[in-house]
Amino acid sequence: MPSSAGPSIDTITEGGRVTQVGEGQDADESAPPVMTFGAPTAGEVLADRYELVEHINNDSAGRLVWRGVDVVLRRPVAVVLRYPGGDSATEMLQAAVAASRVIHPNLVGVYDAIDEDERAYVVREWVDGRSLREMVAEDQLDPARATAIGSSVASALAAVHATDMVHGNVHPGTVMISDDGRVVLADARTDGADSQESDIRAVGGILYFALTGHWPHAEAPLRGATAGHGRAAIPDAVRDASGAIAAPRQVRAGVPAYLDDLTMDLLDTEIAPPSSDVLAAELDRLDVPSEEHFLEETGGPLRFAADTDEEPSPLAAAGGRKVAIGIAGLLAVALVGLLIGISALGGDGDDDPQTNPVAAPTSSAPAGEATPAAAVGPLRVQDVRIVDPDSKLRDELGGANKVIDGDRNEGWGTDTYTAAKFGNRKSGMGVWLDLGALHTVKSVQVELSATGASAQLLAGTTNPPSSSSGDKDLVANYKKTPIGQPFEEHDGTRMTFDGFDADKKYRYLLLWITVLPSNDRGYQVDVQEITVQGS
Repeated sequence: MPSSAGPSIDTITEGGRVTQVGEGQDADESAPPVMTFGAPTAGEVLADRYELVEHINNDSAGRLVWRGVDVVLRRPVAVVLRYPGGDSATEMLQAAVAASRVIHPNLVGVYDAIDEDERAYVVREWVDGRSLREMVAEDQLDPARATAIGSSVASALAAVHATDMVHGNVHPGTVMISDDGRVVLADARTDGADSQESDIRAVGGILYFALTGHWPHAEAPLRGATAGHGRAAIPDAVRDASGAIAAPRQVRAGVPAYLDDLTMDLLDTEIAPPSSDVLAAELDRLDVPSEEHFLEETGGPLRFAADTDEEPSPLAAAGGRKVAIGIAGLLAVALVGLLIGISALGGDGDDDPQTNPVAAPTSSAPAGEATPAAAVGPLRVQDVRIVDPDSKLRDELGGANKVIDGDRNEGWGTDTYTAAKFGNRKSGMGVWLDLGALHTVKSVQVELSATGASAQLLAGTTNPPSSSSGDKDLVANYKKTPIGQPFEEHDGTRMTFDGFDADKKYRYLLLWITVLPSNDRGYQVDVQEITVQGS
């Protein structure tokens, strides 16, 4: 197949802008030479589908990393090759298969895993961006940004742990930040050397590194990297004579006390860590714009406050350095486990994400009092309509209100078409939502009638009339603001979009469907329910 089969992709490769593999994206200088017998060349097509475009680097585990193109779906991919295949590639392939079963906005999508004996390769999502290691090497992160990254990593781990799996490879080289700000975790392992607890403690390491630029896990350094040696290395934490690490506040000024405490507690093996979903909920609650003064030093935020029976917070109950949470007059609230965007294969038992109001002191609050933070919960959709820019008949617009009526058994549906892309007659169809006013939005959850659909979430600022020309103008405007990554031929019936900018507020949203799933009559999908979470 000629190299022109795939689309041209222009990618900046300087300054680490195409970090695609963890475990050290540059080979350690002390690593053995990479076996290159039979190594591929640009233009080669693997499995009659994946065209190799550009060799990016060799990682410290001896794998070749290529930028490629899926010539069937015409999308960029990362191809990670290992020589030889067979038994030596078993762990890599098993990890890829396991990772492919968990779909989450903060996890790199795994598309394929193939063993050809002489070589094996994994095909996964291409992420234009850089690793956390590279980002911190260029500049220090402010505490709010470090918290946001930790929140994304914990959310990804909560999705993995919900399937009883372990990631086993969480470090600054596998945490990637895309050019649009999305944080994703890559390169899970299945070698049995790690546990869910070690995953959670690694989040403490991520927070520590983001705040200080040092890695605190000397007993578990980056695979393929040693402190102080090789391009894959990162500095070890500052330690005293006994080997104890310095707290982030001792390394860098301006770290909030509560964030310092939480980080050190996660690293302290004598303090039982919370579960990943509890940690994700806590970090998600703290992941707010710094101008809202949620990160003030005066007393720190209220952690998990008591529920209606005044049970202690899961994090506070762990003991250690936690900020005191209870004094008379504090608002008692509940915070139920938050699993945003978890979509696993066969996940019929997924619960809807829920959050309740929490209280947090501000710099202006009197001593001993707390000011309620904005509650995160379902937002009421004030108006909804179907967007169909390519139709002259416009006979599929009825029933839009069914997607917001709370009944998951009935929704709005497309007509049945002869091909997946609306019979090749339409660029797509959408469900437009008006929240009535500007809101901070955390996530949008979409329930569909079948697997195999492709869709993306868009945001816009215009509300043109419902007509073919008005819908064309609307789609053109909204495509300028995609939210998170699109779902392509999604293997679940639930899509959760949570790539919202915390510094922005949104009123108009558009679920844009581009590929229909097949059934025994043709290609068709129903949108059963759309739920918007925010404040």
